[in-house]
Amino acid sequence: MLQGIIKKSTSKASTKALRKNGYLIANIYGKGQPNVHCAFKANDFIRTVKNKEHLIFSVQLNSQEYRVVVQEYQRDPVTSDILHVDLMLAQDGIESHFFVPVAFSGTPKGLKDKGALMISKKRIKVKCLPEKIPLNFPLDIAPLGVGDSLLVRDIVAVDGVRIVEKADVAVVGVIKSR
Repeated sequence: MLQGIIKKSTSKASTKALRKNGYLIANIYGKGQPNVHCAFKANDFIRTVKNKEHLIFSVQLNSQEYRVVVQEYQRDPVTSDILHVDLMLAQDGIESHFFVPVAFSGTPKGLKDKGALMISKKRIKVKCLPEKIPLNFPLDIAPLGVGDSLLVRDIVAVDGVRIVEKADVAVVGVIKSR
């Protein structure tokens, strides 16, 4: 479980000092809950997020445990270091918006015909209960030829999960390379 600290001050100076000591600034929020300003060791946070098995993971601040989902993060434009992350509480029984990853399988046949794979969406926005979040949306891209694409409407819907994206938005396609 990821361990963190609660920020006592939200001033620029305290934030700068925490970043200098290797901390990642975070904000935990949820419907009807007060915001929690906190910080995690940056390397521990990245390791936890990369190795998690589900979108929801647990963090511990002081003695309190929170079940959270990464909602958004901000990167430094020059160094690409993560500067800030927003974590949303996964509250049982409350429908929320989540970003579910798309899992691509197969090699498009259009790549043999000098095509290039173009991934437009790596995550799909859905609205559901935290208990119903799928691990990912599997998409078989093997039959795609040059000029073919898969749209949001081609994703198989999971029971209890509503896809919020527009149906005619491309997720992945094979384009003619130059």
